[in-house]
Amino acid sequence: MALSASTTVQHSVDRVAAVFANEDFLRHTSELVGGTLESFVIDGDPAGAFSTTTVRTIPTTRMPDIARKFVGESVNVTQVETWAAPTADGSRHSNISLKIAGAPLDVKAVQRLVSDAGSTRIELEGTVTSSVPFLGGKIADAAEPMVGKALNIQSQQAQAWLESH
Repeated sequence: MALSASTTVQHSVDRVAAVFANEDFLRHTSELVGGTLESFVIDGDPAGAFSTTTVRTIPTTRMPDIARKFVGESVNVTQVETWAAPTADGSRHSNISLKIAGAPLDVKAVQRLVSDAGSTRIELEGTVTSSVPFLGGKIADAAEPMVGKALNIQSQQAQAWLESH
């Protein structure tokens, strides 16, 4: 199943990237959906190439029944983002991998922060797949809207966070 989204934030790429690597921001977005930020680790300097590992516990109350059967009332989600250093115009991208404990899902995405006259266009493209024989496609189809929404919350909340901090 394909993930695709785009939004524009009225701040520079370096500021947006710094927010995406900010533990307080990640805690805020986790709590916004009724979850908790369990841990956050950053490796490297966000001014250059770096990576983050974020572990959240998220309630499954909004997931389709077919997905909830596999995971229960909440899930632990580990999100690893590997960020490239900025290009000459300041744009950058990250490879995102999501692992959902106890769920037979594999999520891979690329997020691009594209410099656009002082603003940042955030583009997200990815896939949700499942390894379960026969039911895998249905599980991935059911999970895709929720995974897409979860990944997009970060982009949508970045504007408000930057304006208030």
